[in-house]
Amino acid sequence: MSKFELKMPKMGESITEGTIINWLINEGDSFDEGDIILEVATDKVDNEVPAPAAGTLLETKYQAKDVVKVGEVIAILEVEATNSKQKPKEEAATSSAVETSQKKTKKKRSITSSAVEASTSNSFSVNNTNTFFSPLIISIAKEHHISFEELARIPATGNEGRLRKSDVFNYIEDGRPYKFAQPVVQDPTAYRIPQLTFDKGKGKIVEMDRMRQMIADHMVYSKHTSPHVTAYVEADLTNMVNWRNENKVAFQEKYSEKLTFTPLFVEAVAKAVKDFPNINASVDGNNIIVKEDINIGMATALPSGNLIVPVVKNADTKDLKTLAENVNELAGKARENKLSGDDIKGSTFTISNVGTFGSVMGTPIINQPEVAILALGIIKKRAEVIETEKGDEIAIRSMMYLSLSFDHRVVDGYLGGSFVRRVADYLEQFDTNRKI
Repeated sequence: MSKFELKMPKMGESITEGTIINWLINEGDSFDEGDIILEVATDKVDNEVPAPAAGTLLETKYQAKDVVKVGEVIAILEVEATNSKQKPKEEAATSSAVETSQKKTKKKRSITSSAVEASTSNSFSVNNTNTFFSPLIISIAKEHHISFEELARIPATGNEGRLRKSDVFNYIEDGRPYKFAQPVVQDPTAYRIPQLTFDKGKGKIVEMDRMRQMIADHMVYSKHTSPHVTAYVEADLTNMVNWRNENKVAFQEKYSEKLTFTPLFVEAVAKAVKDFPNINASVDGNNIIVKEDINIGMATALPSGNLIVPVVKNADTKDLKTLAENVNELAGKARENKLSGDDIKGSTFTISNVGTFGSVMGTPIINQPEVAILALGIIKKRAEVIETEKGDEIAIRSMMYLSLSFDHRVVDGYLGGSFVRRVADYLEQFDTNRKI
């Protein structure tokens, strides 16, 4: 037998620390290879850390609820004799097992960002007396807008009354029976609220999958949180369309990348965001957080018909070639259901190309916690009156409507209107002499 240092495993590129949820093996207990020694939580998923080999747990360096940096020693194990060359393999096996567990969890749900709704008093007793919630549980609550009081009423099956991920999902699947719990009323006749009923008709019943439920919750939460206002402008994209048509073949031959309109849109939006940085923000109570990075989310349809928002990070720092590579890679991952947590994290402003489906324009719902979202309509040829040296003339032009929905709590008409107009200006003033 030999001693082995069990370290906090790496659980994703952007993950630097994890919270110990629970030790499943106590000091002095023996275990077999592959047995789960402890559970670790991040802000994305809960992970089970397996034993790299059979042995005994000699000492734990941290306790439940402790936050530990990746790579720190969390326990000392006594395992079957192994030479030094095998130790890295054991650590790699532990990390690989954690990543596998994480990937399985990611398949079950998609991650979005929103705020936990305000708590409300109610008459239901607290089922979960443990007030510690793991980062994953809090993340799920945010996605489904579950208050902390509602979380506390969910029956918990974890060790020491700990609320587990499965408990929350089972509660959601049961229809969240405590969601609309009412305050205790001494006189039951004091409040008589008429119940509205609607004829929902007859037809085929299709149950929402989990992602569709999450999207529905996120959209309702956004409309409830942000007073939406939508501003519209029309842009003449003739120069850009002609340039793209003339260069798309050469672009693909040179860079092995398709040149769609999306990277051109992302480029123009990133420029406009730099001009109007207050559009690149979120709201935190009475504070406005103006983001330093410009990360453009692209609303993308999945093969299932659901929607997801992969993110082009630091879009303002990238040239057209790199933007095309990023856009094509993210779109390909979305089609193949291979997007990772990092791919859909951190957007600061979102665009939605509704023209892909033939829509002339749209009134998009803000992707919380952002404060604006831009919809791009179909590019359509129309007869337009243009000014020339000879005077007004009628010409065939490629036109597109842009519609910006913004959060009127912090974005006024001047900022919203100026921003969407600036995006249109960048698209209209496209340099036709630009080299690829």
